[in-house]
Amino acid sequence: MSRQAKAVKQLRELINSDKFIIMPCCYDGLSARLISQSGFEVTFMSGFGVSAVRLGLPDTGLISYGEMVDQAQNICNVSDIPVICDGDTGYGNPVNIKRTVHGYIRAGASGIMIEDQISPKRCGHTKGKDVVDRETAFTRIKAAVEARNEAGKNDEDIVIVARTDARATTGLDEALFRAETFRNMGADIIFIEAPRSKKEMTKIGKLGGCQMANMVEHGVTPVLPPKELESMGYRIAAYPLTLLSATACAMKKALARLKNGEITDE
Repeated sequence: MSRQAKAVKQLRELINSDKFIIMPCCYDGLSARLISQSGFEVTFMSGFGVSAVRLGLPDTGLISYGEMVDQAQNICNVSDIPVICDGDTGYGNPVNIKRTVHGYIRAGASGIMIEDQISPKRCGHTKGKDVVDRETAFTRIKAAVEARNEAGKNDEDIVIVARTDARATTGLDEALFRAETFRNMGADIIFIEAPRSKKEMTKIGKLGGCQMANMVEHGVTPVLPPKELESMGYRIAAYPLTLLSATACAMKKALARLKNGEITDE
């Protein structure tokens, strides 16, 4: 069994267990290694983070498939835990989406997330985003699931995370409908981005299946303790900005001290 297949099997065992999963997000080899060394069982390669560290730019659809899959390979090569990677919109039509899934498999990814935003996409907690119509959204997930099934064998096939941003554009009911359809199509993890209240989050949690919550500091979704998320019905809590923000703050402080002529031994 390959290293990637072992990681996928490990991830599937994790999401099929009763354990609540705390998932810090990485953006390069160093952050991925630190997450693994800190005892976490899975990490997520954040498109926001990769765009920040590779381009120094926001997550507005500027980073390419080639750059993302290259970063995924670097991260997976040094990670001792499963890595779920951000596949954005899949980078094109169903044929492109299948290519994206297979490319991430070759890079070593244990999972891939595909979303229903229009292209170019935007960060899920910013204004001005929009989603494709239902048919296009369903076609994207169908292509990802087919690519998974073509490549995998039983518990060794890559995990598909299906994301919808419909809450911000057409409302929560549409987001719930899309999420349930994604799950029925064979997606392994369901992710409704940017709910606005605890009431909405509770409604999402009742949908069942393996639900992921996105805990974005200073975003539109309430940042809640893991125990509370679990009680709502969520199985996974992702933290996309925690490490990136901490790193940026630490660098600013270190630079300020250097500029003032101070010496740091930290």
